[in-house]
Amino acid sequence: MITVLRIGHRPQRDKRITTHVCLVARAFGADTIIVDRKDVTLQETIASITDRWGGTFSVSFQPWRKVLSAWDGFIVHLTMYGLPLEEEISTIRAHDNILVVVGAEKVPREVYEISDCNISITNQPHSEVAALALFLDRYFQGAQFRKEFCGSLRIIPSKREKLINDVVNQKRKAKII
Repeated sequence: MITVLRIGHRPQRDKRITTHVCLVARAFGADTIIVDRKDVTLQETIASITDRWGGTFSVSFQPWRKVLSAWDGFIVHLTMYGLPLEEEISTIRAHDNILVVVGAEKVPREVYEISDCNISITNQPHSEVAALALFLDRYFQGAQFRKEFCGSLRIIPSKREKLINDVVNQKRKAKII
């Protein structure tokens, strides 16, 4: 089981980025996300996407210190400071119940200290969205691309059109690109 913990969420400033962190977490195979500040709009947005596109992904809210201190599993903090992902991914895969921490603002030193593994996704400044996508891709070794979500909306792969199958309404929608 993989849970993502988003710390430092600022609802007015980070709403699009945190939404993208949630979308990547869901699409790339995480089971749930915990956000450290309540944001009902974020929760409704992700619930709506999950309802339409399928899966069991959920968003909950809890203070990050409480989550970290109570976590019964392996804690991975994604950062530009830490051990290289490629060197540590097999060790991480050996654990169950993984909490993946991604920050928004400056991450407190306490997170580095309590984490079982601080993983660098390059040693350059980068996006937490990209870091999470790369981590989950390496963790699942591409299996997320074969995952079936079984929602009412499904993309139909196409070379030149945007095709969506609306299972509930039995409609096939197409838009030429």
